[in-house]
Amino acid sequence: MNLAIDAGGTHLRAEIWHKGLLAASKEAKSTEIGLCAWIEELLLEFCEVQTVGISYAGQVEDGIIHSSPNIRVDCHNIKEVVEQKFGVKLYIQNDLNCAVLAEAKEFGVQNICALYVGTGLGLGVVEDGRVVRGAHNVATELGHIPYKKTVLTCGCGRNNCLELFASGSGIAKQIASKNLICAPTLEALKAIGEDAIATSFEEALLVAAGTTLTLFNPQVLVLGGGVIEANPYLEELILKNINLYTLSNSLQNLKICKSKLKNAPLTGALLLKDLT
Repeated sequence: MNLAIDAGGTHLRAEIWHKGLLAASKEAKSTEIGLCAWIEELLLEFCEVQTVGISYAGQVEDGIIHSSPNIRVDCHNIKEVVEQKFGVKLYIQNDLNCAVLAEAKEFGVQNICALYVGTGLGLGVVEDGRVVRGAHNVATELGHIPYKKTVLTCGCGRNNCLELFASGSGIAKQIASKNLICAPTLEALKAIGEDAIATSFEEALLVAAGTTLTLFNPQVLVLGGGVIEANPYLEELILKNINLYTLSNSLQNLKICKSKLKNAPLTGALLLKDLT
């Protein structure tokens, strides 16, 4: 029995798989329970679980959670703690690294980038069939590259991150800073005439996509995340304007499309055990 978890900035989602079949699914809110505490609840309920794969929306290395801009961390050394207490094998990786693993398998390509816009702005990259991780597993942190200074503060503590403009949390912070009364969505902003915030989001998203293509030159750029799903027009926006934001050579034989997977980070979490 395998437990796969997608730990995002808003929700914790889990699937329990037994002999290749989905046995159960669970969900909780990231703001209401810590990840480690929730895993303990799940393992007590599903005591036959032997492996745990976690897709985590933050910075992790060697089974240790270093930081997360949008999630409360209740246990940093999560691999050691859970393995010792329950006798399971635990694998944890950044959520976009998990997502791009799943997307690479779905598309059957060796070079692919997964650009996801949800609570945060994230990027996963597979180059020649391997996930690009960097020296300390923090490569491709696209949401935290310097973009424009603002009065807002990112979850990482800085005030100029791209994520402050092109993410769900960024939209919410801009709405709060202007004391607007509306849902934290692009549609709601346009409905009340606040096109400036929506326009700045679109511009930042194009910068994110263009930067990704310029740096990594993938065969496929797949778009995902809650904000992308809620705003189907963003795919067309990128397709129509991306030539203004990247090198023309980067667009040669390039496929840009939305993700077809229901939950790529969760699917990728199941694949982590096969990488060791």
